[in-house]
Amino acid sequence: MIKTFIDKLLGKSGGASASAKSRFGKRQEVPASVHGIDPALVDERAKNVVTTLQDAGYEAYVVGGAVRDLLLGLRPKDFDVATNATPEQVKSLFRRAFIIGRRFRIVHVVYGRGREHEVIEVSTFRAYMDNAAAEQVKGNERTSKGELAGMTHAVDSSGRVLRDNVWGPQEEDAARRDFTVNAMYYDPASGIVVDYHNGIKDAKKLVLRMIGDPITRYREDPVRIIRAIRFSAKLAALGFEIEPKTAAPLIASSKLLADVPQSRLFDEMLKLLQTGHAVATIAQLRKLGLATGIYPLLDVVVERAEQPFVKAALMDTDRRVGEGKPVAPSFLLACVLWADVRDGWAQRLEGRNGQRGQPAFPALQDAIDDVFNTRIGDVSGRGKLGGDMREIWMMQPRFDKRVGSTPYSLVEQARFRAAFDFMRLRADVGEVSEAIAEWWQEFSTADDLRRQDLLDQVREEQKAPTRTRVRAKPAPRTDRTDAPTVVGSDRDEPERDEPDDAGEIAGAVPPDGEAPRKRRRRRKPRTGGGAGGAGDGGAA
Repeated sequence: MIKTFIDKLLGKSGGASASAKSRFGKRQEVPASVHGIDPALVDERAKNVVTTLQDAGYEAYVVGGAVRDLLLGLRPKDFDVATNATPEQVKSLFRRAFIIGRRFRIVHVVYGRGREHEVIEVSTFRAYMDNAAAEQVKGNERTSKGELAGMTHAVDSSGRVLRDNVWGPQEEDAARRDFTVNAMYYDPASGIVVDYHNGIKDAKKLVLRMIGDPITRYREDPVRIIRAIRFSAKLAALGFEIEPKTAAPLIASSKLLADVPQSRLFDEMLKLLQTGHAVATIAQLRKLGLATGIYPLLDVVVERAEQPFVKAALMDTDRRVGEGKPVAPSFLLACVLWADVRDGWAQRLEGRNGQRGQPAFPALQDAIDDVFNTRIGDVSGRGKLGGDMREIWMMQPRFDKRVGSTPYSLVEQARFRAAFDFMRLRADVGEVSEAIAEWWQEFSTADDLRRQDLLDQVREEQKAPTRTRVRAKPAPRTDRTDAPTVVGSDRDEPERDEPDDAGEIAGAVPPDGEAPRKRRRRRKPRTGGGAGGAGDGGAA
């Protein structure tokens, strides 16, 4: 004992070994009779990936949040697998497998095609590398891409891990993970859960606790701050709370996010809003004092979360995720930024700084461009996401036109359903007539005969208020028969009060969306005689 004590004081291997044991935890193999996971909740494709790797002689487990959800009796939406096989070895075992990522290389094993496809993410056990053993780079993740080429484990001057592709044993892989409840390994074949950091105990106590020193872990990867918010929001409904030591450094550490690439922060923001817990996430951000400062666009979402239209969009997104329906980031962001587009559009229609107002569609296009420049910038704003948002916004004024061929062409647009759902939310908060939303709902699903009936109905509704033309006092007419006739002039014929052939008062305001009808003009009787002339003369 004296020798061990002296070795610890001198920093010899005995002390280092004890420190490593404490860092990597103690392996516990918990049988199914204790943890109680229902095997029926495990996705068959995840089982297939694990079995294929094990049959090839490798270790393989379901890992991460899927194990946590299984322990809580929930059916996980995503399944991740961890193995001691390298990415190249994993790829060789599956027909449709793709190696992705540079910072952390992983393999996506793909099942199915189209919207029904499923991706099982397979990662290799990583070694726990002390920052002192890593290669140092001068810049950060945004500025040091050239330096990182060829490096497997690198950190910047602040200790932030920029690249980590060093493989190691399972206990070191567990120590690298962020929270104890996300660091468990489940073997579907044997039913055993491998736990190094008392994750099962924390799951039963409903505690979200960081592995290791929270300040150090946030410095290694500041995105863990956003992950802490996301998991706490997701698990809040089950009663989970962030451990005080884990929560304490969040605000002070949030300034580290300034060195994270904007594209990565944008992706993390979408995860906060599209995992089915957007409303809870907003509440958690406010509770933790992080309502501002994580990402500019997220600040706007939090600021407007109580506005009826934005709140309806957040709740609708959560509902769709809960029902297993797809959600698009373009839709939610279009809802959040609609107030900017709408107000900018109105200003351009009225005219600004004494200038003449713009036509409707150019004004809307300019308002959208301003929003992209001020709110989104270059991050995804000019790609597919930005294109989808633009289409949703540009379709809104077209819903007001329900005559002619416009409805037929509109329902054929690729983004019609998203644009209609957007308009439906506007109707729910009173920005658009409920009747218009119901009309488009029926028109989009009706057959051709019913669609024609709906168009006729709109036409009749627009004709219903009989509008009498206010006549100007007629100018005195000359009785000279040799006065020149001006083609197209109102003087070609005497004014009449009788309806024309269509049964409408000549000159009445046409229904909305239709071109004004030309007044029929009767020719003057010809003096030379003839069938047409006689008939016209008789009628006159």
